[in-house]
Amino acid sequence: MQNMGLIKVWDPLVRVFHWSLVASFIIAFATGDDFIQLHSWAGYVIFGLLAIRLVWGFIGPRYARFSNFTYSPATIKRFLKDTMQFKAKRYLGHNPAGGAMVLLLMLSLLLACVTGLLALGAEEHTGPLASWFTGRHPLWGDIAEESHEFFANFTLLLVFIHVIGVLFESFIHKENLVTAMINGFKHNNNPTENQ
Repeated sequence: MQNMGLIKVWDPLVRVFHWSLVASFIIAFATGDDFIQLHSWAGYVIFGLLAIRLVWGFIGPRYARFSNFTYSPATIKRFLKDTMQFKAKRYLGHNPAGGAMVLLLMLSLLLACVTGLLALGAEEHTGPLASWFTGRHPLWGDIAEESHEFFANFTLLLVFIHVIGVLFESFIHKENLVTAMINGFKHNNNPTENQ
């Protein structure tokens, strides 16, 4: 007989990180050039959240660790193919596509933060990198700003793909993954399942 009980998968830090990142990204994306101070502070929060999550990915509990959801490209490709055929294996933690998305989102957000700091220093002459741009050609500000906008928009694209993937996986496996990221619990349909 299978254990249909609940199992704690997402620890509080992962859940607070996730939803704080969502809120901070929405604020940063919505404010842009119009409210530069609020935009900057949202970016600093994102940068801090990423730093915390990076450390937690190595020292956190089982399902928070990068080693639990980092898969080879071949495994990710096979998982996506199985998903399109509605026969993908269910994972308690992040599935191979979800794990890849976490890493892509973190990288894109990190690059958005770094280029944002560069743009802030070069164009607004403020922030921790402002002194680097004293007396530099204004072209550096344009490059930093364009790069920042690219990574912000690329992150938004990844977010849309992520949401579609979450909804699709929720449908395939008949479980609400959004609720799981709120309360931390998923159904333990297979007590021997180790992913």
